[in-house]
Amino acid sequence: MTPTRTRTEESANLLTDNPALYEARFPDPDRLAGRWAEDCLRRHGAGPRVLDMGCGTGRDAAHLHSAGRTVTGADLSEAMLAHARAHHPGPVYVRADLHGFDLRDPGGAAFDAVVCLDSSLLYCHTNDQLDGFLASCRHALAPGGLLVAEMRNGAYFLGRTDLLDAPTVNAFTWQGTAYRSTTTLAVDRTAQLLRRTRVWTSDDGSPPVEQRSAWRLLFPQELRHLLATHGFEVLELHDGPGPRTEPLWREGDLPGHTTDADRLHVVARRTSSH
Repeated sequence: MTPTRTRTEESANLLTDNPALYEARFPDPDRLAGRWAEDCLRRHGAGPRVLDMGCGTGRDAAHLHSAGRTVTGADLSEAMLAHARAHHPGPVYVRADLHGFDLRDPGGAAFDAVVCLDSSLLYCHTNDQLDGFLASCRHALAPGGLLVAEMRNGAYFLGRTDLLDAPTVNAFTWQGTAYRSTTTLAVDRTAQLLRRTRVWTSDDGSPPVEQRSAWRLLFPQELRHLLATHGFEVLELHDGPGPRTEPLWREGDLPGHTTDADRLHVVARRTSSH
């Protein structure tokens, strides 16, 4: 393919606007993320009412539903929600902004757990957005309810550049079209963001698409402090094993005790008073 121009998309996103393409790029046939979340909920005795915040295509929400839970999946993307309703039925799917939301389960009761996977929490870029998310979680949860989250670990980038030194290239084929993504990461130390530039090309004659996004870099002790400030007791905070670690989490694995690797996992309990 010989491109003649490049389109830059600041708000649109090729993957989130095309959920089936997202699932082709990030397959999870074993529902590893959903199984890991269910394991956390089960080990800490969470009740059945679960809010999956940033549910995306609905794969994890549907797995939690299949485990016997009453699940609400929430996302800002209408395309993702439509795909979830059509392809991963069972949960109730609603549109909500993780920067601030006011949700209860379909029966009007508070949730027993909020799940936020795959770095969704890190789309809270500012302190105000983080405060909005955690305050909304506390409001959504019954006393003693759990927050289970999985994300990139800001501490990994202290003194390490292996993820920053060279672009990452991925290629896959979907519906007969070959796609290729070239992703470059850069640390914005002032904003405490990991900025991502991804250029998409395909063999169908479409021009390249450049897309930009960012994750907040949270450090373990910073996250612990934020949770405590919003009335959460941290039960687990570790770097693996998890659904995106190396090695991957396996059924029966217990959480580790370090927070040094590139993923961060947290389980926190809403305290009864704040």
